[in-house]
Amino acid sequence: MKLGILGGGIGARVNINLDAIRHAESLGYDSVWTAEAWGGDAVTPAAWILAQTSTIKVGTAIMQMPARTPAMTAMTAMSLAELSGGRFIVGLGASGPQVIEGWHGVPYGKPITRLKEYVQIMKQIIAREDKASFEGELYQLPYSGPGATGLGKPLKSILHCEEHVPIFAANITPNGVAAAAEVCDGFFPIWMDPEKYSVFQEPIEKGFARAGDKDLTQFEVSPFVTVVMGDDVEQCMMPIRANMALYIGGMGARDKNFYNNYAKALGFEDAAVKIQDLFLSGKKDEAAAAVPAELIDACHLVGPEGRIRERLERWKTAGGKGHVASMLLGCQQPEALEMIAAEML
Repeated sequence: MKLGILGGGIGARVNINLDAIRHAESLGYDSVWTAEAWGGDAVTPAAWILAQTSTIKVGTAIMQMPARTPAMTAMTAMSLAELSGGRFIVGLGASGPQVIEGWHGVPYGKPITRLKEYVQIMKQIIAREDKASFEGELYQLPYSGPGATGLGKPLKSILHCEEHVPIFAANITPNGVAAAAEVCDGFFPIWMDPEKYSVFQEPIEKGFARAGDKDLTQFEVSPFVTVVMGDDVEQCMMPIRANMALYIGGMGARDKNFYNNYAKALGFEDAAVKIQDLFLSGKKDEAAAAVPAELIDACHLVGPEGRIRERLERWKTAGGKGHVASMLLGCQQPEALEMIAAEML
């Protein structure tokens, strides 16, 4: 199984820990992942990290699709792939209407349709088999809609990209996972119980069937896994509780929260309803307290070193079955990263 780390994003201040990234690189970690919301972007830190490392791959988790045209993302990906010797991974996501329409000022549109059209255009541009042209619901190359001059013409990339550019997507809904399995090289669920690949199995197989000759050897399941090592298990769970309560309780309307539905699919239906009720009532601390320890334990790694080492066996089993290709670790503790590398690599 491959290991990656999260934390190459820009928050209130630019604070990318290159020492930690280089340390992970020296331990054999395969990738580091950047992020964006409505401040620092994901591409700039990716370029910065690639320029100051030599073997570790850098992916974006995620680049907001509606914020960039497919051609612009392809141009960025080809440039970084060539400059880094094939170490750049494109990670795409729809983001949400609050960010896309409120910050970027463009329509949120249809996220699944967007992903499929976006990736098809990107692959066409990167392959350079012909001039890029596309006629879809959301994208047209050349553009011929309102305001068009009529002067647009199909073009072929000037840059000959000889490096492979993997494309991943952030999805957890059944239709989103199926779309990713159809057109992408992998996807990253926000959390995952390694013993419940069954939650994703049907949509992944549906996507493979649409793609034709495709299986798990050509598609990587790479979940985010938070790691907090310490003597007090409950204390280690505290920051994870707040984060999971935010997503399960507050990321979306009561009847349209994909993360809430996902928690139910993982077997925590009653808890998901309770967390959402509390969170939407403004009782955020109580919502965090209502996140079951069993759910945290299923998807993350917390507690003393021996306990984490024992819980890693579940992930090893999932990796052996091909159900998990990479663990993307959210962890700031060097000793934990070292221990997991020693166990898993």
